[in-house]
Amino acid sequence: MARTVWDSTVGKKTVMAVSGIVMLLYLVVHMIGNLKIFFGAGEFNHYAHWLRTVGEPFMHYEWTLWIIRVVLVAAVIAHAVSAYQLSRRDIRARPDKYVHKKARASYATRTMRWGGIILALFIVWHLLDLTTGTVHSGGFESGKPYQNVVDTFSTWYGNTIYIVAVLAVGLHIRHGFWSAAQTLGVGSRTRDRALKTTANALALLLTAGFLAVPVGVMTGVVS
Repeated sequence: MARTVWDSTVGKKTVMAVSGIVMLLYLVVHMIGNLKIFFGAGEFNHYAHWLRTVGEPFMHYEWTLWIIRVVLVAAVIAHAVSAYQLSRRDIRARPDKYVHKKARASYATRTMRWGGIILALFIVWHLLDLTTGTVHSGGFESGKPYQNVVDTFSTWYGNTIYIVAVLAVGLHIRHGFWSAAQTLGVGSRTRDRALKTTANALALLLTAGFLAVPVGVMTGVVS
């Protein structure tokens, strides 16, 4: 049954929708956590340490964090694979491009695929920068995320990469949220306006929330 569902177009779209919602929920929580940086190094570093001790003593050190990581990796892979396979299926269904482009298609809709690629590359860079410290500018300090974040956003390329990725996230959410609602049967003619408004609000909120951190460093509010 699972194979039959996965092989169908509806099944792949459902996987995309559910995995997208999982990642969206993570982004909301992650953004709230990021904004703690405006309360100072002590609180931000304490928050980062708390993430590793969630569930203790029932859960061992970092077990909860690793469970979250595994779920996120699974969601990202499921989302990317289903998106790629749907794209290939769409191309096979109509190998010749339309003579006239759809004028009503939004910019976010037309850039969903490129946005996904940008986000995939950014996730790799982000982990190598602030988790492992492999590509981190200056001296990476384990256990001191506040200092590491300030280091990253004190460079022009760190800001550029992050801002481009965040803008891609906003566009992706703006279209993806509404699309997921349609796939899961939530959408309807009477709800379309509310769903699109919610999608726009979420995209704007997350974009502004994530951009606040590099802007805070650039303006000296966070230093």
